Amino acid sequence: MMPAWLVTAYLAVATSITFASERPPNVIFYLTDDLGYSDVSCYGAKKVKTPHIDRLASEGLKFTHFHTAASICSPSRAAFLTGAYPQRTGLYMGINPHRKAHWFLGLNPDEITIAEQFKTKGYSTCLIGKWHLGTEPEFSMLKQGFDSSYGMNLNAGHSMKFFDGEKVIYEKTPLNRLTELYTERAIKFVKEQGDNPFFLYFAHNYPHVPFKSGEKFRGSSRDGRRGDVIQEMDWGIGELMKALEEAGVADDTIVIFSSDNGPNKNEHAAPYRGTKYVTFEGGHKVPFIFHWPAKIKEGRVLDVPINAMDLFPTLSEAMGASLPEDRVYDGISILPVLDGKELSRKKDEPFYYYNNENLQAVRVGDWKLHLPRTPAQLPHWNMKSEFKNLKHPVLYNLTSDPSEKNDVAQENPEVVEMILGVAKEARAELGEYLQRGSGQRATGSVIAIAPVIGNEKDWDQFVDESLNKEINKERLKRHPNQNKWGEKNNK
Repeated sequence: MMPAWLVTAYLAVATSITFASERPPNVIFYLTDDLGYSDVSCYGAKKVKTPHIDRLASEGLKFTHFHTAASICSPSRAAFLTGAYPQRTGLYMGINPHRKAHWFLGLNPDEITIAEQFKTKGYSTCLIGKWHLGTEPEFSMLKQGFDSSYGMNLNAGHSMKFFDGEKVIYEKTPLNRLTELYTERAIKFVKEQGDNPFFLYFAHNYPHVPFKSGEKFRGSSRDGRRGDVIQEMDWGIGELMKALEEAGVADDTIVIFSSDNGPNKNEHAAPYRGTKYVTFEGGHKVPFIFHWPAKIKEGRVLDVPINAMDLFPTLSEAMGASLPEDRVYDGISILPVLDGKELSRKKDEPFYYYNNENLQAVRVGDWKLHLPRTPAQLPHWNMKSEFKNLKHPVLYNLTSDPSEKNDVAQENPEVVEMILGVAKEARAELGEYLQRGSGQRATGSVIAIAPVIGNEKDWDQFVDESLNKEINKERLKRHPNQNKWGEKNNK
C-alpha cells in the first residue's frame, strides 16, 4: 500500500498537472461607444430589439450596477485597459489630434495594458475598432500588446481614415459598412486561431455619431438611424457567436459586452439622470454583461457594484496571470461572483467621478456627493453641465433616489463632511485642476518640453510665444505638411 504522505504528494502533483494543462479561456471584450444604460432591450430599450445581446445576458451575468471610469472616450478606455483610474495613468484628457494641447499626448508606453498581460500567457491579441489613446507612433496599439489591429482608430469627427495595421485602406471610411467590415474581420480572426488562446478587443465606434447603418438594417428599428445601427451591431454579435460555435470554442470563450460611457441623449440613459460628458449616473452607468458558458451554467442578474478598473484584475485571474507588483491597481477581480461569493471590495470603498482633472463627485456606499466647482475647472465638453458653477455640495442617496433628484445634504451634514474628507484625500493622491497628485503616473508625451495641460483653454496661461514656437518646431518635424497649427502647407 502506498504511504499516506506519498498519496498526498502524488495527488498534489496530479492536480497541478491538471490545472497546468487546462487551456486558458479565450476572451472577447466588446466595447461600444456612447451606448446608454437603456439602449439594448435586456436593459429596458423599447424601440430597438437586440436578441443576441439579450441572449448573452440571459445565459451569463447581467450587472445592473456597473460604472465606467469617465464620461468621455479616451480616459474611459485607459481605465478599462490598465485597471487604474485615468488620473492615475495620467490619461484623463480627451485625446484629439487636432487639439494643440493634446495631439502629442497618449497612454504612456510604460503602462501595462491588458493586451500585454495576455501576451505573457501566449495569447494572440487583436484590436478591432477604435483605439483613441494617442495618434503619434509611440502610442500605437501595436506597441501596447496587440499583434494586429483593424479599423478606425479615432472618432469619425477626428479622422475618417481606416487602417489595417499601419496601412491606410480607406481614406474615407464607408460608414454604412463599418459593422460589416468589423464583423467579417472578427470572424476571420477567430477562425484563424485554432487551438491558440486569443484576446479580441472589439471596440466598435458606434453608436457614437456620425453613423450609418447597412442597407439591410435601414429603417429596421423604431428609434431612427441610431436604433438601426444598434440592431446591426446586435446582428454582428450574433454572427460572431455563431463563429465561436462553429470553431468549437464557444463554451470556453469569455464574452464581455459594455460601453465606454453614457449616451448623448438622456432618453437612452433611463432611468438615470444625465448623459455622456457629465458626472450624473447617466454619464457613467452602462450595461455590463459577462458570458462564459464553461463557468456560468445559469444566467443571473447582479446588483453588485463593479467598475471599469475591475476588467484588468478579472481577466488576469481568468488567464492565470498575477498582477504586476510595481504599480497600483484600482480594480478587483469579479470572478468570485461566478461561484456566488462576495467580492473583496469593501461596501463603503469610495468611487471617484473625475471629469478631466476635476473631481466632481464621490460615491460612498449609498451616498453620492457632487462637489463644488467653478467654470474654470471644467473641460470644454462639460461647460453645459447643470452643475457648472456649483457653490455648495449636493448629496443624493442612490438607493432611494437613483435618478439624483432630491438633494438631502442639509439633512445629512455628517455624511457631507465625511465625503468631503474622502475627496480631499483623493485629490492629494489622484490630482485636481492644475494640481498633480502623489499617486499619478506620468502622462505619455512625445514632446518633452511641452507641459501636460488637461484643459486646452489653459494653454496660453502656461505656454508663451517662445515655448509655443519650440513646440511647433517639433510638430513640424513630425508633420511637415502642417505649416501653422491647423493649416496645411501646400508647398
